[in-house]
Amino acid sequence: MLYFLIFISAIFVNNIVLSQFLGICPFLGVSKKIDTALGMGAAVTFVLVLATVVTYLLQKLLILWHIEFLQTILFILVIAALVQMIEIILKKISPSLYEALGVFLPLITTNCCILGVAILVANGTNKLPVGLDHNLLTGTLFAFATAIGFALALVIFAGIREQLSMYKLPKAMEGTPIALLTAGLLAMAFMGFSGVV
Repeated sequence: MLYFLIFISAIFVNNIVLSQFLGICPFLGVSKKIDTALGMGAAVTFVLVLATVVTYLLQKLLILWHIEFLQTILFILVIAALVQMIEIILKKISPSLYEALGVFLPLITTNCCILGVAILVANGTNKLPVGLDHNLLTGTLFAFATAIGFALALVIFAGIREQLSMYKLPKAMEGTPIALLTAGLLAMAFMGFSGVV
């Protein structure tokens, strides 16, 4: 039951985009169509889980060698290297999957959501239900649930933006203003889940 609470909490209550404001760039930039939002969500899920596992283990080495001050720069390098490695492997093994995710993989390198979750899990500051310890299993579950929450928010936001594109809006509200207003309303809607967990 406690592991289920990690999912509910990370997806709805503590949504990484809507309550912690990490990953706003791809949230606003890639959310004009549902297809691109789904692709970005899938790519973020894959990279976020893999990066969290690798950076969690790297953090243990940093603590062992007393060089924790290098955490941020090393995590950035690890995430960039992972994305490049995944891109090369996908290009050789599955060209069709590479074509589907190829556009989104370079964008993930600069996604602060990936770095933010990696740091939260490595430092043990991610919000977990009472009774669970911060370890690799709970960190990986948290990263997966966070990525699902990111993808869910991205797809919902893309669907709303697709619907809004069919209506004639006032000139002052076209583009970024209506996107920001919609994102704010979506964040308020997700706040309604805060009493669940």
